[in-house]
Amino acid sequence: MPERKRKWRILLMHTIILPTLFFGIYFFSLAPKSWEGVDEAVVEKIAKEHGREAREPLIDPGSGDLLLFGFLLAGAVGGFAAGYYWRELTKKG
Repeated sequence: MPERKRKWRILLMHTIILPTLFFGIYFFSLAPKSWEGVDEAVVEKIAKEHGREAREPLIDPGSGDLLLFGFLLAGAVGGFAAGYYWRELTKKG
């Protein structure tokens, strides 16, 4: 009997999760244009109001998600280190 319940639970999860996942992918693929980041929407606008123009960055990460990938790697390394040393981090006194 437990095997039958397990199969029904798996079937039910797939009937809920898969359509939700497909709908999410479809919904986000319908975006009419790319969203503006904080740099374009806020920082550049305020800089132009005060008479300053944007400059090229000192270290150019290029176009794409290279900078986001760097943050992902740094977060993964930091999370691994925090997990590895969890006992020392939470030790009292």
